[in-house]
Amino acid sequence: MLKIWGKVIKNNRMIKETVVISDIEGSYQENLKACIKELCYKLDISKPYWLSPNVKEYNNRRRTTFNQNHFIDQIDFDKFIIQQIDFI
Repeated sequence: MLKIWGKVIKNNRMIKETVVISDIEGSYQENLKACIKELCYKLDISKPYWLSPNVKEYNNRRRTTFNQNHFIDQIDFDKFIIQQIDFI
């Protein structure tokens, strides 16, 4: 079971946030992808692209931040932050 917290930040304020849980059979990466897909759906944002700095940051801190450079479409917020809360 993987639990991820996602929050959308605009002007240094959290404007949206939610927590999702993935408990599918499969690898950690598959559960992480499922969580991100659900977070983006619930927060009504497009899915970001993972760049190598995101992978490093997430592997080290279990948290990473996405900004306009990670989205194809124009976004109406400053940052999208995901953070692992729990993994069993």
